[in-house]
Amino acid sequence: MTNVFSTRDIGNYKVTALNDGVMKASLSLLSGIEPEAAVNIQQHAGIKAADDIQINSYLIRGAGRIILIDSGMGNLNHIGGELRRNLLLSGIMPDEVDTVLLTHAHPDHIGGLLGENGRPAYRNAALYISKAEANFWLDNEKLTSLSERALMNGSLFRRTFEAYSTVRFTEETAIAEDITAVSLPGHTPGHSGYLIDSRDEKLLIWGDITHYPHVQIAHPQVSIAFDYDPDQAEQTRRAILERASRENLLIAGMHLGVSGFAYIRSPSEGHYFLEYV
Repeated sequence: MTNVFSTRDIGNYKVTALNDGVMKASLSLLSGIEPEAAVNIQQHAGIKAADDIQINSYLIRGAGRIILIDSGMGNLNHIGGELRRNLLLSGIMPDEVDTVLLTHAHPDHIGGLLGENGRPAYRNAALYISKAEANFWLDNEKLTSLSERALMNGSLFRRTFEAYSTVRFTEETAIAEDITAVSLPGHTPGHSGYLIDSRDEKLLIWGDITHYPHVQIAHPQVSIAFDYDPDQAEQTRRAILERASRENLLIAGMHLGVSGFAYIRSPSEGHYFLEYV
């Protein structure tokens, strides 16, 4: 049996979307849109399970590097866990990964970083995260003021942070040739994307700019309950949609769907839709 993964060549790099599985959620988590309208958008886009959220990670190979962006849920709470198998099917062993870039520290992005024994799943990899993101999840006092869920997420991040011997901050350290971090705050305080700009080809892996892309790209004002600062998340979303449309920028996202890559089209100013490739 041949396994085909969605892959794009971006200059010196080959980028592959690797699915970790599906997170059962609900369109009721959205605000700024009536539930019936959100369901209609999902159905019109051909999405049969309208509430489901796909979980992606991205494998980057090239320039002597093997880089993974995010690690999926890793079967945490019996969600996801398909990334490791898909990584192997793509021809990469976990010990070959030299770098893991994190968009942010929610469980569906860092859940696959630890094995069952609490040790690093990618034991030869350096972990990269924005300093603003790390500081937020390490601040127990701040998390306690938010919710019990936030405190649990912070505990997971701290265990992960301590397990990896090499942790670097994207504000302070270069990642790789032609790969840079892009600050995209709002969903979390230090939420980041990663831009590959190699040999006149560009790809922006934008993390969680959207969770329900068809809904939130058509209606950027729509936020999800997971957003730390919904107003800032909306501002960031609008700005990156405008840029992606204006620059004809190929984008990728952790909840973009199994195809993994798309363009943002704008038939008129301020109006956008998704075009998968």
